[in-house]
Amino acid sequence: MKVTIPAVKGTRDFYPELMQVRKWLYQKIQSISELYGYQEYEAPFIERIDLYAAKSGEELVKEQAFVFPDRGGDLITLRPELTPSLARMVAQKQTELNYPLRWWSYGPFWRYERPQKGRTRELFQWNIDLIGSNSPASDAELISICAAFFEAVGLTPSQVCIRVNDRGLMESEMRRIEVPPEQKRDVFRLIDRVNKLPEDAWRQYGIQLGLSQSQIGGLLDILHDKMLWQQSPNLVEIFEILEIENYRDWVEFDPRIVRGLDYYTGVVFEGMERTGGRSVLGGGHYDNLVADVGGEPLAGVGFAMGDVMTMIVLESHNLLPNVRPNSDTVLVTIFDKNCQRESIRFSNQLRAAGIRVLCYPEAVKLQKQLRFADKSGVRYVIIMGPEEIAKGQFAIKDLELSTQTMIDKIAAASEIKRILAQES
Repeated sequence: MKVTIPAVKGTRDFYPELMQVRKWLYQKIQSISELYGYQEYEAPFIERIDLYAAKSGEELVKEQAFVFPDRGGDLITLRPELTPSLARMVAQKQTELNYPLRWWSYGPFWRYERPQKGRTRELFQWNIDLIGSNSPASDAELISICAAFFEAVGLTPSQVCIRVNDRGLMESEMRRIEVPPEQKRDVFRLIDRVNKLPEDAWRQYGIQLGLSQSQIGGLLDILHDKMLWQQSPNLVEIFEILEIENYRDWVEFDPRIVRGLDYYTGVVFEGMERTGGRSVLGGGHYDNLVADVGGEPLAGVGFAMGDVMTMIVLESHNLLPNVRPNSDTVLVTIFDKNCQRESIRFSNQLRAAGIRVLCYPEAVKLQKQLRFADKSGVRYVIIMGPEEIAKGQFAIKDLELSTQTMIDKIAAASEIKRILAQES
């Protein structure tokens, strides 16, 4: 018995039906991005590892990146994220670009994860950034885009929310409880684990990091203060803007949101499912990234959204489209060998008019061709026998309703377009 070579662990096969859903998601992303005036761009799928070493964090570089030496000995990685590539692209042409930049991209990424539900080693990710503005209005715009996307795919504020925090505010609060600056990164890591560990274990972890019981208590007070955002001028302005845009219901302040990547310096946010706590997207404000790859300091804000978890959340709420791969396509049958050339000629005429056409490749029994159409998701089938060809006509069969109509070939293109328009 033959053994099929399996796909690489953590990757996915996109059969036509799943590819239709992937295209649908891309179109939603494209629509929202362009609605806000963002331009699509792309970066290389491979980069030098040192591009990520400076600011993406040791875990990403040492544990999650697919790293290999090229033939010259340089360490190369399949890109695990896009923001460093974006910063490099901006730094290379920094004096030539028109600011603020509004760029978006959707493409593949690779991380050496342990494959599980919602986490793969290859994924597609939406990245969208506004670069060259340091205002809270810029941060608010990216949060608005998150809400607009959720709304566009049918989600509601009762199903998902965007949790927002200000790392500047958190740093100010840490100074107030006398956490030294050199412990800032460890404390952010501790905050990130507050919901992942039992309180006793969480407190013990804080002690291991060198915090006192008093500091740990003060940190817990900070994390439970839902009105703390009022002490952040940035968050006050952001919430005022979201109120104007009617997106305030989508957004909540959450001091537990700090984001793991090292390059965030200001407002941070995550789009999360309310039940189950699944994170759909995340991002924030950064000040130093362009400078860290060789450019001049330039502020930016952006977020990333992976397709795997997004699909899981949409599926859990029954929001994935019920798409048929060939719903906008007609099948031209081959009545017999003598009619084959006429069917091919007619198929070509319809394609020239912009109609998607499947032409059956050989003369077999009509019933077999109809079964093929039905299994392929094609609703309308064109039948051209000797009599129809002689009269300049054809029959169009609706497989869903089991009806058949005769149409003159002169009006073929306009009539088929009308019928397909009704279907869509």
